[in-house]
Amino acid sequence: MKEKLFSWLTGLGLEVSGLAGVVIALAFILLTSLLLHLLLHRILLVRLLRLVERSGLVWLPGQMQQKLFNRLAFVFQGIVLLGQAEIWLPRGSDSLATIVISTQAWILLSLLLSLFSLLDCLLFVSRRTRLGSDLPLRGIFQGVKLAASIMVGILMLSLLLGKSPLFLFSGLGAMTAVLMLVFKDPILGLVAGIQLSANRMLSVGDWLQMDKYGADGEVTDIGLTTVKVSNWDKTITTIPTYALISDSFKNWQGMTESGGRRIKRSINIDMTSVRFLGQHEIQALRQASLLAPYLSRKEQELSHYNQQLTEALANPINGRHLTNLGTFRAYLEAYLRANERIRQDMTLMVRQLAPTGEGIPLEIYCFTATTAWGEYEGIQADLFDHLLAVIDQFHLRLYQAPTGHDMQGWSQGRRSAA
Repeated sequence: MKEKLFSWLTGLGLEVSGLAGVVIALAFILLTSLLLHLLLHRILLVRLLRLVERSGLVWLPGQMQQKLFNRLAFVFQGIVLLGQAEIWLPRGSDSLATIVISTQAWILLSLLLSLFSLLDCLLFVSRRTRLGSDLPLRGIFQGVKLAASIMVGILMLSLLLGKSPLFLFSGLGAMTAVLMLVFKDPILGLVAGIQLSANRMLSVGDWLQMDKYGADGEVTDIGLTTVKVSNWDKTITTIPTYALISDSFKNWQGMTESGGRRIKRSINIDMTSVRFLGQHEIQALRQASLLAPYLSRKEQELSHYNQQLTEALANPINGRHLTNLGTFRAYLEAYLRANERIRQDMTLMVRQLAPTGEGIPLEIYCFTATTAWGEYEGIQADLFDHLLAVIDQFHLRLYQAPTGHDMQGWSQGRRSAA
């Protein structure tokens, strides 16, 4: 083809030898490259994207597809340009050497960018799957990009210097310490990302709490070197990826997946208000439908026990009796059992903790039927509102440190007595 073209130009009276031939060959290469570029990017790729959209098999956003196809087209253009240079330019010429080196560097760069686009597409598709959403693939893909960039950079540098890539790789051995220092965070982040993936420790969308870094919110991104957490106060906390391996953190995802969120809160009962219940007080409490079964069962149990005693029961010490605190505890447990917003298939109990100088802590331990923060707080508030309002019916007092109102009443009482 080259000889035919030059013969045709010679027949037209044009000089095609020497420098003129090289100029004509370069002009022909440039013209065909421009035509190929227009054909690929203005016609073929546009029609291909439209065809994919019409087929309904669109897995990726249009912009992501276009970027991938464009970069692959640039690779193809570089290969065609390299073949044209080998055909049209004379062997051993400076122009051929320049175009070959430039085109090879162009192909390597386009291949690297195509790999980046392919990894981005794979990441986008994987996030639609359960496995991909559970694994922090973005950090791993970033590690692959970093390694590929280093490899391509070395190959391009070897092309420009005219040296073998093995020569440059051998030189890297002496720079290992420097490279380890420069790429310390990416290397640690890559190892941490693999450990997070293998052990399923953290995923995008999990609720992460890490007090050391002030993080308490949803994980929005797991990268090669950093993990971004959107805190509940709308601030963003950035944590080094390797810190998730070296330090401890709390992942609340298990709570979210269980469908129940724990309530673990206590109130302090004044110990001096704990006593036995009288018969008239028991009859009054029997009006509570939640307490009636407990009182009937407990009275039968206590009556059977007391009948076996030979001692006189005139003294309460000699027998067993209902206490206001125990009855209140039974009422709270029955109230929780009857509450449809409390999970009945999870741990549920009302327990006493060790007494302190501030009274007897009475703790409610249960799980709500929702994990939504707002609903959870509403359920917890309603529960303790009812608890505080009904405790007086059991003749119990809550412990509360003296306030200014208490001091004012005590002072007025002293003045009145005086």
